[in-house]
Amino acid sequence: MENTNTMRGLNKVTLIGNLGKDPEIQQLEGNIAVAKFSLATTEQFKDKNGQSKTETEWHTIVLWRNLAELAHKYLTKGSLVFIEGKLKTRSYDDKEGNKKYITEIVADQLIMLDKQSNVQVDE
Repeated sequence: MENTNTMRGLNKVTLIGNLGKDPEIQQLEGNIAVAKFSLATTEQFKDKNGQSKTETEWHTIVLWRNLAELAHKYLTKGSLVFIEGKLKTRSYDDKEGNKKYITEIVADQLIMLDKQSNVQVDE
């Protein structure tokens, strides 16, 4: 008997961080909004000598439709947000014809964590 159970994959990313810049929004064909921004996540840890170290990782976040419009309207550089989504890698050829890869997080959930606005939106 052949085993027909195949392992399903899981592509899920959860981040809490601060915007590195204001979201950039574009209107695509069909009036579909897409927004992008960089998100910084910072970790603090102690090195082998017991010294406190801080490490920041930068992520490119992509939001579509309602989430894009929400981000454009309410988020600014420094805003604290919770993002949930999936990793998406795309490629392009640079001017010299070399293939380059970009990995982004396509968000399907955004929660604004700043005290003045605690709004949650799902795509």
